[in-house]
Amino acid sequence: MDHAITRSTYDEVMFPNYSPAGFIPVRGLGSRVWDQDGREFLDLAGGIAVNALGHCHPDLVAALTEQAGKLWHVSNVFTNEPVLALARRLVELTFADRVFFCNSGGEANEAAFKLARKYAVDHFGSDKNEIISCTNSFHGRTLFTVTVGGQPKYTEGFGPVPGAVSHVPFNDIDALKAAISDKTCAVVIEPVQGEGGVSPADRAYLEAARRLCDGHNALLIFDEVQTGMGRTGSLYAYMEYGVVPDILSTAKSLGGGFPIGAILATDKVAKSFVVGTHGSTYGGNPLACAVALCAVNIISRPEVLAGVKVRHDRLETGLMALNARYQVFRKVRGLGLLLGCVLQPAFAGRSRDFLKAAEAENLMVLVAGADVVRLAPSLVIGEADIDEALRRFDAALARFTGA
Repeated sequence: MDHAITRSTYDEVMFPNYSPAGFIPVRGLGSRVWDQDGREFLDLAGGIAVNALGHCHPDLVAALTEQAGKLWHVSNVFTNEPVLALARRLVELTFADRVFFCNSGGEANEAAFKLARKYAVDHFGSDKNEIISCTNSFHGRTLFTVTVGGQPKYTEGFGPVPGAVSHVPFNDIDALKAAISDKTCAVVIEPVQGEGGVSPADRAYLEAARRLCDGHNALLIFDEVQTGMGRTGSLYAYMEYGVVPDILSTAKSLGGGFPIGAILATDKVAKSFVVGTHGSTYGGNPLACAVALCAVNIISRPEVLAGVKVRHDRLETGLMALNARYQVFRKVRGLGLLLGCVLQPAFAGRSRDFLKAAEAENLMVLVAGADVVRLAPSLVIGEADIDEALRRFDAALARFTGA
């Protein structure tokens, strides 16, 4: 088909910082996506864990359409009904007393790290400013968040980077115990490292982090940008672990596909963001908040959260059965519908090759580094779609291995 806009248009007009697939999606419904030529794909990528309710969920479409006819933007010089309703709902559902809204996960983490330092200055003085993060973590693409993230490749060429940030091995209690001090203002952890390979934290590690932070008057920050909003089978992963943070960042699935981010915090911590200390022009805009409130109300239903674990079992069982035949993956790990298929040493570094093989079989998947194939489908993906996705995954494995 002849199109005025093609994949080659990307190479002509866009910055070269992405390398998108060879097709252009133009329509989606549920867990199915169609490209410009009408070719149908099954989506196990979920917009990188964003499309929690699939594509064009009718309730989200209705919420957006209704709000679009009322009010789009007024700025934070004023407030609006959708932002207050969403904040109240998040407070009702979580540990938090207060909510700050922004537009993305990177912005949410930037705000979380700024808040942690401001709180420390307010209560303990300016020398208490050190942030401890984990190696192989990912917290966003701003200069501050890539510095806190534990992957040096994301800071290369962008120095000098902010100081007073250190990194310890993930899931290593002794290393965290050795690193934390009275100068530490915050410890930040992903309950499941997403970009770093879909690696879940040990419960004992998060419990130890909570104790150590309490012992040193440091704040515990959970980055739940990827694990939040039902992805693990609980509304937030901290509920799965039974460990409560002081600050939590959330985005991705929060808006079900509409850009929105937020940080949740206790009242004591939130008070450090007094008038003028932080802001976001678009943060908390009525369109985003109306859609997010609809998404939160659906995802928080007990039957939806229970369904995540049922779908996890069906998908994981199918993946393990396929792997028994092809022996491509060393393990399948993760929680809920955030899964990582870790490549065997013989296939090391080839995760993107599998992504291309999947594309050839009309299947959308993700990578999490060079050695992990990542899956983050809709939380309400149907059984028939899971089964069909597994059939296409089978064909992709055959193509990938040359079987």
